[in-house]
Amino acid sequence: MVAPLSRVLAVLLVGLGLRVHGADALSGYQINCGAGGERVAGNVTWVPDGPFVRAGNAAAVPSPPGMPPMLASLRYFPDASARKHCYVLPAARKAKYLVRTTYYYGGFDGGEAPPVFDQIIEGTRWSEVDTAADYARGRATYFEAVVRATGRQVSVCLARNAGTAPTSSPFISALEVVPLDDSVYNSTDFSSYALSTIARHSFGHDASVLSHPDAGDQFSRYWEPYSDGSPVVESQGSVAPAALWNKPPEDVFRRGVTASRGDALELQWPPAPLPKASYYLALYFQDNRAPSPLSWRVFDVAVNGQTFFAGLNVSTAGSMLYGAAWPLSGQTKITLTPAPGSPVGPVINAAEVMMVVPLGGRTHPRDVIGMEGLARGFANPPSDWSGDPCLPVGNSWTGVSCSQGALARVTALNLTNFSVGGSISDHIANLTAISSVWLVGNNLTGPIPVMSSLHHSASLHLEDNQLTGPIPPSLGDLPRLQELFVQNNNLQGSIPIGLNRTSITFKYTPGNNLNQQ
Repeated sequence: MVAPLSRVLAVLLVGLGLRVHGADALSGYQINCGAGGERVAGNVTWVPDGPFVRAGNAAAVPSPPGMPPMLASLRYFPDASARKHCYVLPAARKAKYLVRTTYYYGGFDGGEAPPVFDQIIEGTRWSEVDTAADYARGRATYFEAVVRATGRQVSVCLARNAGTAPTSSPFISALEVVPLDDSVYNSTDFSSYALSTIARHSFGHDASVLSHPDAGDQFSRYWEPYSDGSPVVESQGSVAPAALWNKPPEDVFRRGVTASRGDALELQWPPAPLPKASYYLALYFQDNRAPSPLSWRVFDVAVNGQTFFAGLNVSTAGSMLYGAAWPLSGQTKITLTPAPGSPVGPVINAAEVMMVVPLGGRTHPRDVIGMEGLARGFANPPSDWSGDPCLPVGNSWTGVSCSQGALARVTALNLTNFSVGGSISDHIANLTAISSVWLVGNNLTGPIPVMSSLHHSASLHLEDNQLTGPIPPSLGDLPRLQELFVQNNNLQGSIPIGLNRTSITFKYTPGNNLNQQ
């Protein structure tokens, strides 16, 4: 069983306005869910979510003074029959993205506590969304992950779970999808894993300061304040973020925490205990003193007593250490031990920790193309027909059954009496593992497409629609076909000879104008 991406530990204070400097450097999407139009926060324009989601209702929420504008509305999803509700955004194939979801309940449904539900990213169950504790403190909650797009889209979905009350609805306030440079977190194999942010802190700041994109982070990452009472130092030099793989903003090096000369510096960080797992851990350092050829600052770095790096020589240019898959469990302690004779104590400026999470598989690209083509051809498919057609298990599209494995395959489609209109797309030919297609009792028009590639198909039910044109001769050549029902349509032409086999149950009357050859 794939472990869910764990919940981010930090919260966003509702009372603080969010500002992003250098908006021209921000790419990707900053989406204000449920908004009726664009909203501006500082230099960033938040766009409405209409182009990216097919379902749900918009709602305004009460706006306490100072609330960031993108928390003044939300989108909620009351359809309890839907298996998931997805946002789908354009992406560059195999590009890496930071995805952040933000939730502020605001009592939109008249209840006293926020609903509990799951969030799903690219077919992997990401985490459970339970914002009650934060909301009780007047806070919004955010979650953040880093994933790679397998195709030309990225999907972020919400879904009910066992903890979702029957009368409550999943909701979302804001969604951000920001492309990352190749070097950022590049030690992770994103074809098999995602990263889920647990904590990202800028040390030496107190709780009244929120360091986030205000600090000039070109990828819109939040750097939260952290202070444990250790002595704080102010930097005298500048850092070139481009020289460090993860490109942290220069402002996170403005302050750091240190210890007296000859003393070790110990940090209980991150603040909360961690579940047993592998983590990506990145630490950032800068010598805060004015540059000098005679100054040096050398120390060892240990995590829970294990050597993380020995003899780190920190300069004013800045340094970064990382562990790609570091095993952690419970409370974590970072220890910086100065080298003998070091003229000053060790220093640390910032840190990130992310859970390394195995992906929950993927659906065969051929089937994804096929199902997306069918969805475009149908006039009104089920509301959950977006995102991954098969995954995660238990959250496939309505009427879609799939096999399990390294690549999930669509094995059956049943939309009987769903009032689906439109036509049957030629893309159905991509579903080469499907054995059963039931599109009975809908309002489908147009021709029956060629399905010669559906060699596993045993049952094809298209009766009680408004289909026109001939029956494709290739249907008579499907080696495993046992049932073909097309009665009560407007088909014309000759019945393919191959359908006269005794192994096939073929029904074409009443209705139609078909002739035996």
